[in-house]
This record gives sequence, structure tokens and C-alpha cells, in this order.
Amino acid sequence: MSHYLLTATDKAGAMDRRIACRDEHIAYIDKLRDQDKALLGAAQLDDDGKMSGSVIFFDMTKEELDDYMKEEPYITNKVWGDIKITECKIGPSFKNN
Repeated sequence: MSHYLLTATDKAGAMDRRIACRDEHIAYIDKLRDQDKALLGAAQLDDDGKMSGSVIFFDMTKEELDDYMKEEPYITNKVWGDIKITECKIGPSFKNN
């Protein structure tokens, strides 16, 4: 297993799509969390306090991450625009192990 950080910025005008599929996105992340594959997630906020992107830390294989990217509701519903995946190493103070 490896750790990955996903940062994603919403496409312009995506708020309605974000809200429409938010429950589906949260249910999917909750499933991964329950499998200890999604460690932490947060919505990024713009200057007005509105959701404008996402940050998620994962503990999974590259293949699992690739599968996730094919099924993530914010991707399939065209909420996220710019997506960056960075391999990282979560410090021992924050691991669930």
C-alpha cells in the first residue's frame, strides 16, 4: 500500500453538479474510509466560504487508486476540473495502524 494525496479544484459553474452528487460522493468515500483506504477528506473553500474543491488522503495501491478515479462521482459528474495526485508518506502520528 502507498499513501496518496488528491487535490482537486472544481470546474467553473460546477456547484449545482457538486450538490446533486454530493451524497453519492460521500457514500463512496465513507465506504473507502470503512476499508481504511480513505484516511481524511475535506472540501476546499473559496474566499466566500463556498465549496470549490477537495482534498483526500488515501492508503491504497496504485491500481485501487486508478479504479477509484474511474468511479468517483465528482469525476463522472464533471465536478472536478484540475486533479493532482501526489504520492506521499503520512507521518506515524497520523496513521491508523
